[in-house]
Amino acid sequence: MQTNFTLTQLADSDIAESEKILRNCVHCGFCTATCPTYVTLGDELDSPRGRIYQIKDMLENDKPAPARIVKHIDRCLSCLSCMTTCPSGVHYMHLVDHARTYIEKTHLRPFADRFLRNLLAGLLPNPSLFRVALAGAWLARPFAPLVGGLFGGRLGAMLKLAPKSLPKPSPVDVPQTFPAEGVRKARVAMLNGCAQPVLQPQINEATVRLLNRLGVEVVVAQGAGCCGALVHHMGKAEASHAQAAANIRAWMAEHRRGALDAVIINASGCGTTVKDYGFMLRDDPDLAEDAAAVSAMTKDVTEFLTDLGFEGAAVPDETRKRVAYHSACSMQHGQKITQQPKALLKQAGFDVVDIPESHLCCGSAGTYNIMQPALATTLRDRKVANIRKTAPDIIAAGNIGCITQIASAAEVPVIHTVELLDWATGGPEPKGLA
Repeated sequence: MQTNFTLTQLADSDIAESEKILRNCVHCGFCTATCPTYVTLGDELDSPRGRIYQIKDMLENDKPAPARIVKHIDRCLSCLSCMTTCPSGVHYMHLVDHARTYIEKTHLRPFADRFLRNLLAGLLPNPSLFRVALAGAWLARPFAPLVGGLFGGRLGAMLKLAPKSLPKPSPVDVPQTFPAEGVRKARVAMLNGCAQPVLQPQINEATVRLLNRLGVEVVVAQGAGCCGALVHHMGKAEASHAQAAANIRAWMAEHRRGALDAVIINASGCGTTVKDYGFMLRDDPDLAEDAAAVSAMTKDVTEFLTDLGFEGAAVPDETRKRVAYHSACSMQHGQKITQQPKALLKQAGFDVVDIPESHLCCGSAGTYNIMQPALATTLRDRKVANIRKTAPDIIAAGNIGCITQIASAAEVPVIHTVELLDWATGGPEPKGLA
């Protein structure tokens, strides 16, 4: 694709990167076949190719982002399916991230939109505030028919996604070290996350138990918190970089105290972002080197278990389950992790089946199922219908957002992959199966 940026514009690091990405696009349109919004809406402007043209026009003109472009960029899930499909290697993720930052800086959204986005950006990365908000949502449930239509149906979407009850805070989710059982094979730091410890603390508990059982020392580092993905995808670069910086400092401090073999992530949405810290902070003179080091040592828990040499104790025949594995977009498209989770589940003794149209997003996508409830619901229902065709006993997934989204419509339990692996190797039965 031909571009027409000025030398002054190209002096900006973000513009220079976006210009390189734009030039790689050859207009082939392969991306349209796997884009969830294009498949759903049939609008070229809601396809990756269409958004690329719009982003190019917006950046080259160097003017405030117009509402017509904002609408189509907001509809993008950042599922990155287009990057898996693209034969030209167009790094759409970095391009759309830059576009969102540009929109955040130059476009004045309607008041209700700004209020809700700022509310979510303040609540979700903070587990304590998020817990209070969910308690409030539980109390507001009876009034959902009256107020659910506010904010364009977004308030109703929030109330529907809120759990009917909240688990107690887990003792796992505070800074500490969990020693390995037997001979120590590795030492890792684990990202606890922000929404996950509030919604399903048993995921982190299962991760610690499983890793300890396999001879891995697990550290929850002092000062580590939200990965920054939620605000990053809202275009709030300053906030996301601050959250990334806190994690980088916390993990590198641990690494210097006693070498870390990996930073373990058990929420693939977080993993895609943490693996991108090196790019996000490439221009930071103080943190660029450490950011690259953290990205290099970051692994999804299934990726790490595969490298470690996981040997699952097979599930007894009487408890053998048929598992439909849902590969989160951030896992299969963002991190290119496709076979490891399924192979681990098979090693653990489960019957694993693939889901039709597995490349299409479930509609969760961070805050997307709140900000774009109609599209998110359509995608969720399509995903659940495809899962239903496999007649599973359990749905397995490696991302808390997908688990919450799919569970809101599925008839069978949706369980994190690591919980099933923990159960198969001596851990307790997952709570979702009880």
